[in-house]
Amino acid sequence: MEKEMESGGIKLHYDVTGPEDGPAVLLMHGWGCTHQTVDSIARILAPRMRVYNLDLPGHGLSAEPPAVWGVEDYTRCIEEFITKEGIKDPVLIGHSFGGRIAILASSRKRYSKIVLVDAAGIKPRRKLSYYIKVYSYKGAKRILPLLLGKEKGEIMLEKWRKKRGSADYAASSPIMRAIMSRCVNEDLKSVMPNIQSSTLLIWGEKDTATPLSDAKTMERLIPDAGLVAFPDAGHYSFLDNPGGFRAVISEFLLKPLSAESNKSPQPKL
Repeated sequence: MEKEMESGGIKLHYDVTGPEDGPAVLLMHGWGCTHQTVDSIARILAPRMRVYNLDLPGHGLSAEPPAVWGVEDYTRCIEEFITKEGIKDPVLIGHSFGGRIAILASSRKRYSKIVLVDAAGIKPRRKLSYYIKVYSYKGAKRILPLLLGKEKGEIMLEKWRKKRGSADYAASSPIMRAIMSRCVNEDLKSVMPNIQSSTLLIWGEKDTATPLSDAKTMERLIPDAGLVAFPDAGHYSFLDNPGGFRAVISEFLLKPLSAESNKSPQPKL
């Protein structure tokens, strides 16, 4: 069921599947994706759980933020959505950028469970080539308008950004580029020890966007965390190893539900 709601001052689009009385799950995709990217995860859980699968602000059919948001702004928007929708004690599942939101939200409130899938949240280590690229761009940003004029200078800078930036960056609108630059440089390691929910980390060992070393750091910092890594999977481990992913997430989220439903009723005294 496709729905819309205003949260954080913008329109949010989301899909709701699963039984109305099932335990709630909030599913958050990665940067440059939509709720459809993680729909295979929703299909695993929907037979037993009530799944809320969001288009995050600036993605899919959800509106762009009105300003340059950081992770805090995204998290407040999602927290407001949970309250307005009346979702009780949800499981938070975040892939890549969605993991940032799940980390920050769960660091200040205990949720049912947390699943971080190839999640972002640790500021990447930069090579010398990165700083050369950044400071070369900053220099060009000052010099080109003086040499070519403001209009031609901006055209040259736009070509520079598209050529040297990531595919996600190049495909984004100006405000989403600014948001991406801000969020990717936010390091959430300091809040990870505050997460009190049981946390499952699912990773691809060949992930180059959020490397396995990030997962090991999260496992060390989050008090109740366990890591499962798939050898032949990359940043989209749930797509690269769908069978393994289904088995792991079902064990973590669905098996306890089966055990609960199979309990014999207690006699009344």
